[in-house]
Amino acid sequence: MFRDRQDAGQKLGASLELLQLKDPIVLALPRGGVPVAAEVAKALHAPLDLVIVRKVGAPGNPELAVAAIVDGEPPDVVLNREIVEAYSLGDSALRVLIAQERPELERRRAAYRGRELPLSVAGKTVIVVDDGAATGTTMKVAIRALKRRSPRKIIVALPVAPPETVDELAQEADLTICLNQPARFRALGYYYGNFPQLSDDEVIDMLTLAREDRRSAAQTRRSGAMAMAKSRHDAQS
Repeated sequence: MFRDRQDAGQKLGASLELLQLKDPIVLALPRGGVPVAAEVAKALHAPLDLVIVRKVGAPGNPELAVAAIVDGEPPDVVLNREIVEAYSLGDSALRVLIAQERPELERRRAAYRGRELPLSVAGKTVIVVDDGAATGTTMKVAIRALKRRSPRKIIVALPVAPPETVDELAQEADLTICLNQPARFRALGYYYGNFPQLSDDEVIDMLTLAREDRRSAAQTRRSGAMAMAKSRHDAQS
């Protein structure tokens, strides 16, 4: 059991600290992954951003994903080829289905990021975080899209998931860390003492605070470096 998402993030952060990762960047799956990822980013002194995934439903069966769109410049489209073939969807039909979901992806991007550009993951150690995973489908899509963006490596970090899901994610990512792997997986909220639904406004507030913390820390480092340089100069004068 975790007290809440913050507690889960602190425990994940402590595990990841031991790895001494090079150039880490933390990406959260919104909404529930954001408070977990914010704590991981704090522990690693790493920037925090989002990976926004929008499912593209099959014709007449919107819960069955034929594809997913992953936010980026430009967005990535990841196909579920078995479902595409089962529905005999050609390129034109797929383009129509994908176009129908683009406005919601762009709405979420505008709501969560505002004018902030997504952080580049090229050459970085990317840590993808959620508050848990049942099937891991969204996480798999995120990993496959991120691989196209030339990261150094991709690490999945989860507080809880069933063992079979962890095994599947381990085949997609360079490293998968999951703190709790119950054999009989229940609803995700079962593993948290406090597991509220999060609003868009709460996500935006967490991201804004994380950016402000990073900017403040960067300014402190610059000021310290300048003070040290001045001290050396004065000593040599």
